[in-house]
Amino acid sequence: MKLARPRRRQAPETIIALVDVTFFLLVFFLLIGRMDATAPFKVDPPVSAAGSDMPGGGITIAVAEDGGLALDGGAIARADLLAGLRARAADDPNLLVRLNADRAAPLRDVLPLVAELEAAGLRDVVLVITPAPPP
Repeated sequence: MKLARPRRRQAPETIIALVDVTFFLLVFFLLIGRMDATAPFKVDPPVSAAGSDMPGGGITIAVAEDGGLALDGGAIARADLLAGLRARAADDPNLLVRLNADRAAPLRDVLPLVAELEAAGLRDVVLVITPAPPP
């Protein structure tokens, strides 16, 4: 009696080559793709004038760490500050405002103030900065 040997199975197709190709494609697209969001229009960010002299004249508004305000060295309430600045802006539309905010002052206190100054009719607002020390 002759026994038949079972047929050898075909080796299954390896998918290692497909994994390699997929990995290379992933790396390729990660390297050539842009990861940041781009605006649908051209944006030119402002340029800092660090190291240049502050413009003379105008008024200085200081913002404390706790959000307190001062106008030319004297403490003032926000409502009084804005009312006074509206009157001064009506007299002098080119009035220069220097905004000197404490480095620990929350942005939620500084940005609305800039918007309110603009709404009051003041066009020139200079943000006072301190340049970082050289390394």
